[in-house]
Amino acid sequence: MMKSESRPLNVVLLVTFYKGVDFIRECKKLGCRVVVITKERMLREEWPRDSIDELIAVPNDASTDIFIDLMRHLSLEHKIDRVVALEEFDIVLAALIREHLCLPGVSSSNANIFRDKLPMSLKTKAAGITVPDFSPLINREDLLEFMDRVPPPWIIKPRADASAIGMRKVEGPEQVWQVIDEMNARERLNERASYYFLARFVPGEVFHVDATVQNGRVVFAAANRYGRPPLQVAHGGGAYISHTLAHGSADQKRLFEINRKLIKALGLRNGVTHAEFIKSDADGTFYFLEIASRVGGAYIAEVLEAASGINLWREWARLEIAGEDAAKSPRPEKPRKDYAGIVLSLARQEQPDTAAYDDSEIVYRVKKKHHVGLIVRSPKLERVTELLDQYAQRFAEDFIAVVPPLQRAEEALT
Repeated sequence: MMKSESRPLNVVLLVTFYKGVDFIRECKKLGCRVVVITKERMLREEWPRDSIDELIAVPNDASTDIFIDLMRHLSLEHKIDRVVALEEFDIVLAALIREHLCLPGVSSSNANIFRDKLPMSLKTKAAGITVPDFSPLINREDLLEFMDRVPPPWIIKPRADASAIGMRKVEGPEQVWQVIDEMNARERLNERASYYFLARFVPGEVFHVDATVQNGRVVFAAANRYGRPPLQVAHGGGAYISHTLAHGSADQKRLFEINRKLIKALGLRNGVTHAEFIKSDADGTFYFLEIASRVGGAYIAEVLEAASGINLWREWARLEIAGEDAAKSPRPEKPRKDYAGIVLSLARQEQPDTAAYDDSEIVYRVKKKHHVGLIVRSPKLERVTELLDQYAQRFAEDFIAVVPPLQRAEEALT
């Protein structure tokens, strides 16, 4: 897709971690000039250099000012048309850059709704969607009222981290005040208590819904269930599992309904989303947990493509490149209704050998240092879950390594 007959669209992609290869390739396929900005630690990854016109590494602790000055430098030779963050941690940064350059796209205030779990939860609750009770770690009176009204246990969550990073389960008020004191003694100001909130702990099964959004409407969605809640995997170790939910099931229909209402309430016009919900063991109610305006991590895109034939990275790239004309873009093809799932774990070995896992349903093998993972596909959900359960047990013997849970996302880069 060309900006005009004289030049292609100039697209700048912010990529903190190594991901989004299909997004990058699709941008080049659409005729764009592609600039990828990553961190120094990621420079040696296997980027699709045949689809990248410039690959730039900034310091690992680069500030917003450094990024904006870099954009100034890039703009001297090539006028920038799109700035897109492919990672959770760069979404607000990309919006600030767009505002500085007066480019179209989601504003920083709207981007923050998909980044900060506190305004996200407030806006979701205001839309009538069920959210676990919560209170920011800001006002003592509010916290006392919350702890008096909501029985423990509770979860302390960072307002702006992904998955289960930085979460703590607490059992009572004394532990809450202890954690707050510990946080407020930290050297980094943005790791102190006001950057966290306290929420009711809801035991149950955790689900994720991944979707593409075009002109404010969900045009593709897929619902999956985690084998164990991500919090349990992060703190207890073991294999991570996710698989397609039964097509046409009551749970799938209800999740799709809530997800459509959620996206409308948060005002996303074009893009992709990854939302998580928990189904209460007590009464079967679905509670909203969080949503991000990006492709889900942990090879979720590969699982969804195996089941449906839809590649979320490519669909997202088309929407971003179309920009204000996204409403006119072709919608995704009709998805397949197969089933797929992943079993994934940290591994003791640097390059785990999965040759002994030879079932015909295996369609993808994760290739990442000290990680082991397999994606399977079948027309039958029962076969997918059977294989995932078997592999999780075998991984425990063959590969699994356990490390302390991450307290901040930057630790994944070390």
